[in-house]
Amino acid sequence: MSAQKTEVAAPAKQQPRAKPAKKGGEAKEAAPTMAVSDGRETKHATPRLKTFYHEKVVPSLMESRGLKNPFQVPRLVKIVINSGVSAARENVQILDSVRYDLAMLAGQWPQIRRATKSISNFKLRMGMPIGLRVTLRGDRMYEFLDRFISVASPRLRDFRGLDARGFDGRGNYNLGLRDQMIFPEVNVEKALRQQGMNITIVTTAEKDDLGMDLLRMMGMPFKAAAGGN
Repeated sequence: MSAQKTEVAAPAKQQPRAKPAKKGGEAKEAAPTMAVSDGRETKHATPRLKTFYHEKVVPSLMESRGLKNPFQVPRLVKIVINSGVSAARENVQILDSVRYDLAMLAGQWPQIRRATKSISNFKLRMGMPIGLRVTLRGDRMYEFLDRFISVASPRLRDFRGLDARGFDGRGNYNLGLRDQMIFPEVNVEKALRQQGMNITIVTTAEKDDLGMDLLRMMGMPFKAAAGGN
């Protein structure tokens, strides 16, 4: 009787066991690729108004003003937004609402301004929050000014241009707004009240006519009669 050969299936190869990830390894793999940060703000695309300033405004002002060095051309230093919230004396929620609106349109949280002394006639106590202030520099400054020129200012009621009398004699421009809702970033349904603000554009012009030329070339919609005689 011949012996029958029994075929035995070869054992399946075992897949190599994955090495356990080091502590914190999963978080690093799952984290999306982030832009390199310099510690102050994440790098991103250059604002178009900043690019326009360097490529168009600087050469144009050098030619019209007879400047030989581009560093002689005036530039923007900062934009300061101030908003007085007197109603916060009776309702603190109004201050929180206005602060949120300013943060939306400016891109950073405003600083709370408090009373420096007590005035009984105005029901004001020292240390009471009465206003907000936000200072924009760098890319955020250019982005805010671009949105104001191209989007917000045309939404002003009966708008026919900005008044050129807002210059302070040193090339800095001040303007007042009565309503923060002209900025599309503000949610009209959540805003508790209409809130005004003062916007100060600080430049290195040192003269009003040079400051006006700078802002006009950057797109500020001044009245047609401004700068005539």
